[in-house]
Amino acid sequence: MINSIDNKTLRGANLTNANLTGADLREANLEDANLTNVNLRDANLSEANLYNACLYNADLTNVNLRDANLSYANLYDADLRDANLSKANLYDADLRDANLSKANLVGANLSNADLREANLEDACLRDANLSYANLKGADLYNVNLYNADLTGANLTNACLYNANLREANLEDANLTNANLRDADLTGANLTNTILEGSTRL
Repeated sequence: MINSIDNKTLRGANLTNANLTGADLREANLEDANLTNVNLRDANLSEANLYNACLYNADLTNVNLRDANLSYANLYDADLRDANLSKANLYDADLRDANLSKANLVGANLSNADLREANLEDACLRDANLSYANLKGADLYNVNLYNADLTGANLTNACLYNANLREANLEDANLTNANLRDADLTGANLTNTILEGSTRL
């Protein structure tokens, strides 16, 4: 376990397979760092700079990434269960197959992010920006998307069973074959939304 690290030395660092459980990396500069397979469970990375960092298959369970910059980061197959990503910047991030169940993404920027086949069960994305995000085949069971911006998002084959989409902006979104059973769309903007083959019982 590493409790604190000199964050001045971490830009572009190779930390592959490192055990950083519980590490204090607040405001750390990890731009372009290689964090493949790293264990950051319970770590504090609030306000950290992870621009273009590689976190492939990383264990980020219960990590604090509040206000962190993860734009263009590679989080493919990462474990982000119970993570705090409130107001984090995940613009154009790769989150394919990532596990974000029960994650806090309130006010997060996920515009243009790739979330194909991601697990977002019970996650909170209230006020989040998911404009033009790719959520094809994502599991959004019981997710909270209240007032979220899903303009132009791809939700083809996504599971939105019991999702809270109240006041959400779904203009130009593609929900072809999406499962909307028991979803709450009260006040949602469905202008030009594609709902072909979607299920809502």
